[in-house]
Amino acid sequence: MLYRYTHLQHATRRFTESSDKGWFRSLFVHKVDARKDAHSNLLSKKETSNLYKIQFHNVKPECLEAYNSLEAEVQKRLHQDQDYPCEVVGSWNTWYGEQDQAVHLWRYRGGYPALTECLKKLNDNQEYLAFRRERAKMLISRRNQLLLEFSFWNEPLPRPGPNLYEMRTYCLKPGTMIEWGNHWARAIRYRQKNNEAVGGFFSQIGDLYVVHHLWAYESLQSRQETRNAAWLKEGWDVNVYYTVPLIRSMESRIMIPTSSSPLQ
Repeated sequence: MLYRYTHLQHATRRFTESSDKGWFRSLFVHKVDARKDAHSNLLSKKETSNLYKIQFHNVKPECLEAYNSLEAEVQKRLHQDQDYPCEVVGSWNTWYGEQDQAVHLWRYRGGYPALTECLKKLNDNQEYLAFRRERAKMLISRRNQLLLEFSFWNEPLPRPGPNLYEMRTYCLKPGTMIEWGNHWARAIRYRQKNNEAVGGFFSQIGDLYVVHHLWAYESLQSRQETRNAAWLKEGWDVNVYYTVPLIRSMESRIMIPTSSSPLQ
């Protein structure tokens, strides 16, 4: 903690000394005016029109293995059926964090119309409805969110394993999403060396002003080394310094991909 605090002091001092040289203006790459448009339009990837859904399923401990098998079979069938405009990006079980939890990330190419089409078809699919009834017997609770991806993050694509994944969830103060995006458009460049950046998303429906950052690491030791290395890069500490005040709460999950997950 002392090491990081010292870095933040240095960052503040560098900021004061260099503001007259235009450094402050260069911090806000992709600067946008929050008053001109909704942050969903200003921060998302317009060219792809992808909509994401994230699901958090809390499973009865004795049912987790059966749940994973049932979910994998349904995901496989949806992937093979071209009539459904959806695809699973990744599926995981939480290792450290909330226990006996399954996390699924879905992509709808075509945005809200694709989501609506998919839901209508699934509600008419008797086999899928039977799956939902069977799955309900295994669950304690469930919740979901609809997300858009930040324009400056990588698009999450299938990758080989083995990896473990960290999902860092930030609940921001209302009205700060544009400022968060401006800082992270710069900060993400410091986190690419080890190909750890998988995807970054912000909520549209569900809990609002929520950000999810998804990272991949070979191991917990690799995670520690990669994160420590970021603090040695000029500029990373400054971005941390200015984003911390925007956060109301934050959570870290360490997750293990299921056998059917495209992100391994």
